[in-house]
Amino acid sequence: MWEHLRRRAVLGTRWRRQHPIGFDIADFVCLSHKLIIEVDGADHDEERDALRDEFLSRSGFRTLRVKAWMVERHLSVVLEVIRSTL
Repeated sequence: MWEHLRRRAVLGTRWRRQHPIGFDIADFVCLSHKLIIEVDGADHDEERDALRDEFLSRSGFRTLRVKAWMVERHLSVVLEVIRSTL
C-alpha cells in the first residue's frame, strides 16, 4: 500500500508513513486532508483504538481503519475506499 501512497497514486495526495501525532504514531497520514489510515492486524486492542480515534477526532483528524489481510489480499479495494473517503 505504501508504494501506491508515496507515488501519489491516490488522487495526487501526499502521504507520510509512521508519522507522530500526539503521543502516538499514525501508520499513514495525509495532512492536507487530515485523514489517517490505520492498518490493523489480528491482535489489535479495540478499546485502545477507540480512545485513540477519539483523541484524533478531537484533533480534527478522520481515521480510516483497514484490516491487514484486506491490504494483502484486496489492495485495489482498499485504495478505492481511500479515494472515496478523501
